[in-house]
Amino acid sequence: METTTPFKPTESELEILQILWEKSDCTVREVHEILEQTKDAGYTTTLKLMQIMHEKGLVSRDTSSKTHIYRPLVNQQKTQEQLVNKMINNVFNGSASRLVMQALGNHNASKEEIDSIKVYLEQLSKKQ
Repeated sequence: METTTPFKPTESELEILQILWEKSDCTVREVHEILEQTKDAGYTTTLKLMQIMHEKGLVSRDTSSKTHIYRPLVNQQKTQEQLVNKMINNVFNGSASRLVMQALGNHNASKEEIDSIKVYLEQLSKKQ
């Protein structure tokens, strides 16, 4: 059962959550192997982080077999909404447009992404 996060996950916890949101059920070894592709992470560090995440209620752990299986308990969209809202309020003084302009100004968006943004903006305009 997915829940909302009552607090902000750390950057490392978010990296693990991203993997679990994509894969759903994973062992520590599977998560560690994915993390190792982009960063120098020790297996015991990954294990400890996932144990802490279990204690915090961010993930569940199935211990019915020798290899424990972890699953995300927090909803991806709700977590992203909470983090974006906090960023808008704390970094951009409550201005969503400043966040969007900063994001688009600093990152090369593909034509498909820009077209998708245009469609979304048109839908928002129609609702108002």
